[in-house]
Amino acid sequence: MPPPSAGSARRGGAVAVGLLGCRLLGCGLLLLGGAALTGCTAASAPPRLSPDDVIKAATQRLTDDCLVRQGLTPPRPGQSPPPDAERERVAEAMFGGGRTELSLRLPTGYVVRAHTDGCLAAAQRRLYGDQRRWFRTSTIVNNLKPEAAHSDRTLAEVRADRRAELADWRRLRTRALTEAEALLQRRNDHASS
Repeated sequence: MPPPSAGSARRGGAVAVGLLGCRLLGCGLLLLGGAALTGCTAASAPPRLSPDDVIKAATQRLTDDCLVRQGLTPPRPGQSPPPDAERERVAEAMFGGGRTELSLRLPTGYVVRAHTDGCLAAAQRRLYGDQRRWFRTSTIVNNLKPEAAHSDRTLAEVRADRRAELADWRRLRTRALTEAEALLQRRNDHASS
């Protein structure tokens, strides 16, 4: 058998480093035709979520749990749609039913309404602490551009006029992010134990 070439020695070193790295990272190593393939699992940290994504993930967890407690299957993209009656039950459980309890007329003339019952409302109360205040504040903040266009002012002028709502929105959102991170961490801790 010929002595190993410098190239094969380097490959061997890479395999040894790969083995060491995988032991430290908790990865699997597969040697296939002289090539080392690794597949990291548990030790790889998931990508960091944006604050919006953290709040969305916590909201989804809360609404899914709420639907499941009612014996309903949370909807997922790509799954076949349930029968109409089931879809209506899920929609009412998720968004509330009957007369809307929250209403806000925007400067543009549009009226935005929401329910205080349903899984989404419960999730908002849990994360933001005050669903009514969150509804009002987020509706105003989410409609600053249309307000500027309607009133023929710049967005900066409208933002200056809505400083109080923007500050309230930031406070509520900060609370929701803190609650969401704690909820998701508890779920992850529970799942890993």
